[in-house]
Amino acid sequence: MMGDAADAVVVRVVETKRRSSEVSPWDGLPGTLEQKSIEFSEKRKESLRARYLYGIIFLLANLVAWCARDYGQKLSPLLHYLKACGIGGHDCFQTMGVLRVSLGCFIFFFIMFVTTFSTSKLHETRNMWHSRWWPVKFIMLVVSLIIPFFVPSDFVQLYGELARVGAGIFLILQLISVIEFITWWNSYWMPDERKNHSCFLGLFTSTVVYIASVCGIGVMYSHYVPRPSCTLNIFFISWTAILLLVMLVISLHSKVNRGLLSSGIMASYIVFLCWSAIRSEPPIEECSPRKHENGHCDWTTVLGFIIAICAIVMATFSTGVDSQTFQFRKDEVQQEDDIPYGYGFFHLIFSLGAMYFAMLFINWNLESSTRKWSIDVGWASTWVKIVNEWFAATIYVWKLISPVVRQTKVMNHKEPVQEADTSI
Repeated sequence: MMGDAADAVVVRVVETKRRSSEVSPWDGLPGTLEQKSIEFSEKRKESLRARYLYGIIFLLANLVAWCARDYGQKLSPLLHYLKACGIGGHDCFQTMGVLRVSLGCFIFFFIMFVTTFSTSKLHETRNMWHSRWWPVKFIMLVVSLIIPFFVPSDFVQLYGELARVGAGIFLILQLISVIEFITWWNSYWMPDERKNHSCFLGLFTSTVVYIASVCGIGVMYSHYVPRPSCTLNIFFISWTAILLLVMLVISLHSKVNRGLLSSGIMASYIVFLCWSAIRSEPPIEECSPRKHENGHCDWTTVLGFIIAICAIVMATFSTGVDSQTFQFRKDEVQQEDDIPYGYGFFHLIFSLGAMYFAMLFINWNLESSTRKWSIDVGWASTWVKIVNEWFAATIYVWKLISPVVRQTKVMNHKEPVQEADTSI
């Protein structure tokens, strides 16, 4: 009996020591916990500020690509001495100049992707690398932009082919992010159990966006179909109107019952894509909205170019921050020391965005030249946007009907079991 009691005391002492050793050094110290919380808060703010600096870097790199395309010829005496730039330095401006700068931007953000991938906590060294060390990253950016001008043209041409694929992947990811945002907006403004004024605001917004979408269809018919022979534009606009009607009917179906807000916002989005596709038609075409342009750049052309650049940068930025949409597990609880967004995904989106920008500057065509102050103009650009519009509508419709289809499959799978139970 005495031996058993002694053994029990020893076991309890060992367990007590083991448990005390597992306790964190700062547990039970309110001052230390508060200090840690303040430190995590500062690191989180620093990480959030870093997003905008990367956005500025991305914008500046693409402005350099635009300068290489439109004004690179003025630097041809300097580029003449670079063997990789070919005779007269021609392979370092226009289309090839854009691809070289885009390759440098891609290299910079891909290195950031590799070095910050799988970062999860604010106290990790990779978090400091993402949010700090800006002089080092500036030097790395300059070196990344210079190296492609010493790369042979064949390799740059190969990068251009790969950039088409990367730009397509970027469009798909951006499209998924937009649809998820529309779904979130609809669930926020059109809830089941919410105050009446919130539902009224959602209905009002849905009515406005649908009216705007219908008006957009009418404006495109009046401006971009000057004669009955413009059959392609008639097809584009008419098919967009049909997609609007299909999304409206499915959203209001009794089995779906998703309301008007999400379908209305999606309708305005695909109307915008259709308008942007028609605007991208070559100016030499009779039905092109640019047919009256005589090659000179007025203030509207310059302003439209600047707005397009800023819009694409903002779209890239918002998609890169939206890493939660592409997580496989979305039920994880956010801890205090977790990073506010996925660093690896953020830099991956910007590296793909560099490819997408290159395709916009060269009109998705590796062989032809482009006009000054133009972006994303040509038949290749038109069809990319039209296919993107159709793909967006298809994904959204599937997102509406997929719960109904899955529920029907589950019910059909359970019916034989119910019949067997009844017979028994």
